[in-house]
Amino acid sequence: MRGNGSWGTAAARAVRFARRTLRDEWQNIVMEPVRQLVRRGLSGIVLAFVAAFGVIFFHGIAQHPIGRRMVWHLGGVTADLPLWLSLLRTPVSLYVPALDLPVWAGITQLFLAFALAELGLGRARTLAIAYVTTLAGTMTARLMVALGPGWWGFGLPPEVGRVLDTGPSAAVVGLFTYLAVVRRAPVVFTLTGGSMVWESIAVPNLAGREHLIAVAAAIVLGLMHGHRLPLPARLVERLGTPPTPPWSDPPVYRPGPPRHPVPSFRLP
Repeated sequence: MRGNGSWGTAAARAVRFARRTLRDEWQNIVMEPVRQLVRRGLSGIVLAFVAAFGVIFFHGIAQHPIGRRMVWHLGGVTADLPLWLSLLRTPVSLYVPALDLPVWAGITQLFLAFALAELGLGRARTLAIAYVTTLAGTMTARLMVALGPGWWGFGLPPEVGRVLDTGPSAAVVGLFTYLAVVRRAPVVFTLTGGSMVWESIAVPNLAGREHLIAVAAAIVLGLMHGHRLPLPARLVERLGTPPTPPWSDPPVYRPGPPRHPVPSFRLP
């Protein structure tokens, strides 16, 4: 009887914990952005519309041979490109979808990720997280190809360097992971990170590795959220110099006591 009671108590606690977790996650991930959307209107998800229409635009152009070549020269990123060219094309690669994936499902995920992040984090931080996570995956892929086969499975053969970059999918994964870490949403984190781990195991390719790197970069950025000191304070703390005092008004002139002439001796 005591064993059945302890199991029942543990099950009730687990149910209450799961219910409280789901309720908090629903409030933080869904309801709070919806309130922001009602308050700000469609102007609060401009970035999401731009990202979705950008993917639709580049996907439509890539259906023709000339357009596909143009899209490649604008936003095609591979690991065998020169570094400066890869960095130049990376911002545009956020809107270049993979041609072998269903574009409309990707656009839905892209719009949802950018909309939730823009409403909850702001446009500047959303763009920063999307770019940093995509760039982390791209740079790590270059490192893997540069190392070559071996290295305990970390390195990649040179022919992988000609595979097209993941495009906007790494940014989507990074944004969902960052939101899950910042908003303390374990369900979204498990769905995002767990799906990427399963993808990398089931289909071991370059895209799966880049997605895992995007998840890791988003976790690090999420853990750093709210713990960053302002740049001037960090510089002052590092250099050990006192901060510059603020500017003040010029001193006010106050007349002192009258001065009497001092007698001087004159030579004849």
